[in-house]
Amino acid sequence: MPKKDHILKKRNPVIECHSVYKIFGDNAEKMLKNVDGNVDPKLFQEAGCVVGVNNASFEVYDGEMLVIMGLSGSGKSTLLRCVSRLTEATSGNIFVNGQDLLSMKNRELIELRRNKMGMVFQSFALLPHKTVLENIAFPLQIKGQSTKDSINKAFEMVELVGLDGRENYFPRQLSGGQQQRVGIARSLAVEPDIWFLDEPFSALDPLIRKEMQDEFLRLQGVLSKTILFVTHDFDEALRLADRIAIMKDGVIEQLDTPANIVLNPATEYVRKFTEEVPREKVLKIETVMDPVDDTESLSDLRVLRDAIIETVAEEVLNEKQPVQVVDNDNKLVGMVKPSKVIHILFGKTTSIAQSSASNK
Repeated sequence: MPKKDHILKKRNPVIECHSVYKIFGDNAEKMLKNVDGNVDPKLFQEAGCVVGVNNASFEVYDGEMLVIMGLSGSGKSTLLRCVSRLTEATSGNIFVNGQDLLSMKNRELIELRRNKMGMVFQSFALLPHKTVLENIAFPLQIKGQSTKDSINKAFEMVELVGLDGRENYFPRQLSGGQQQRVGIARSLAVEPDIWFLDEPFSALDPLIRKEMQDEFLRLQGVLSKTILFVTHDFDEALRLADRIAIMKDGVIEQLDTPANIVLNPATEYVRKFTEEVPREKVLKIETVMDPVDDTESLSDLRVLRDAIIETVAEEVLNEKQPVQVVDNDNKLVGMVKPSKVIHILFGKTTSIAQSSASNK
């Protein structure tokens, strides 16, 4: 089990989903009961129903970023809306911090969203007649905070997302990336424990999108939120996720770390997603390191076990001897041979997977 995943398993889950279904149509609940959970989308479609989510079970841990990805119509946004209860699930159980989300009354649900959940969607949904500060402060005022306190908090959020100097701009005066930063700042202003993001960067130009991903990673490094992030972009998922859930036709095809999905795709559908992925951009040094061999003379170079191979490949390849691999405390945990890095850069996928398996 990868180190990060092992750490997550030791924590209590913040979100738990058990056999969640969302089926659209008048006869959805009756049909679901009749098939005892074994849903055939084609049969349901013939009966006038559309299967949005099909038997989804997973957990999201404290501080984890779980990315749900899939093509259009895969059910990823529907699943997120079920977990946030913006859409009512047809069947299943959803728990947030141990509370049964589906049994909550409207007032309880409103309080949960106001105090525990933050949401950012593809549409920026900014109020055009309000300034940046006013847009960010708005949800705090809805919660009953004074104008002074909400504006002070909005100033903090402006600084956090790098919009200093634009506090009094209106949305029309901002670029797309800046508008999205306002949306993120507004969502963070309520200090949510859980953050739902549904394709927040998909409407942005590629360069701005990359900048926003960088900014998002920086924010997560500072805030360590529990995040459910939806995207159709596999590169974005690989870049951002602690774990990825890949969906197709409402079903979670595979849920795993980016490295394991790339190395060991569970289905043919997942394999097609991963076959063109440059392994060195995803895999960490620990994936290809060997145990320390006392008979080997090691290079003086040290690389972190968590380093992405691409970031240290040139340094490793310049060494004639195996390179020391260390943890965050600078403790020696293994060694990596330049030949292993060459396999990642130029070898076939099968040899990479076999190499990884031999190191476990």
